[in-house]
Amino acid sequence: MDRTSKVRGVLGVTLVLNILVSAAKIGYGYLTSSVSIFSDGFHSLFDGVSNIVGLVGVYLSSHPPDEQHPYGHRKYETVFTIFIGLLMLLTCFEVFKKVLESLTGKHETIVTSTSFLVMAVTMLINIGVSVYEGRMGRKLNSEFLIADAKHTKSDIYVSAGVIASLILIKLGVPLADPLAGIVVGILVAKAGIDIIRESTETLVDRTQADIRAISGIARAVEGVAGCHEIRTRGTKGSVFVDLHIQVNPFLSVEDAHKIADTVEKELKGKMPEVVDVVVHIEPSA
Repeated sequence: MDRTSKVRGVLGVTLVLNILVSAAKIGYGYLTSSVSIFSDGFHSLFDGVSNIVGLVGVYLSSHPPDEQHPYGHRKYETVFTIFIGLLMLLTCFEVFKKVLESLTGKHETIVTSTSFLVMAVTMLINIGVSVYEGRMGRKLNSEFLIADAKHTKSDIYVSAGVIASLILIKLGVPLADPLAGIVVGILVAKAGIDIIRESTETLVDRTQADIRAISGIARAVEGVAGCHEIRTRGTKGSVFVDLHIQVNPFLSVEDAHKIADTVEKELKGKMPEVVDVVVHIEPSA
């Protein structure tokens, strides 16, 4: 099974679980007029929406390089990752709307033992999803899966806060519910902004690999007298490297080219995320 199929499989599993979690929270939050549970449900709903967006993004990013896209299509995954962040910011609108309704006294929150059960079960599911998706994201070098795992992880903290608010409501502190809703909204907004910022860095070609490691691998190749002006771009799982090496000025073009080929092979062999290497040859001093 190739990388794309594995990423799709992870997204498919998490999509089903996120839909179940969001349905439970939104439905129960609506029935009991709980702003915090209802708001947390919408937060979880966008986890499911982001999974669907991810499936589309991964499909587009899996297309091979062509004449119009010589560096491939992997940054489509980054673009759709930004879309997750925007969806999370839109979630805040619904959250704060419910908070306002609660503060103006339009409804009274009902807290039962079922409230705690719903939140506890859904939080355990979120923990499993976050750990699984994060581990697979790192294994497959998927920027989208890693970002989506962070999104789901924020659900865990939010759910813990919601449970705390339910306890306070039981103890006679009704304002705990809208206050928890405000915290949910703030956490959702922060997670969305963080995802957008990190993904934007990729789009503006932030360095994507360890420059010192690249230099060390290149300098270890026989015939390389020096290495400098190392640049990297792309995404975490698809890195393009550009570097200059210095060789004996009396070497023939053929021999110098062989050294450059060896540098390229060594980098690709020791750094699996590197998909292309451009080596510029210079005479040593």
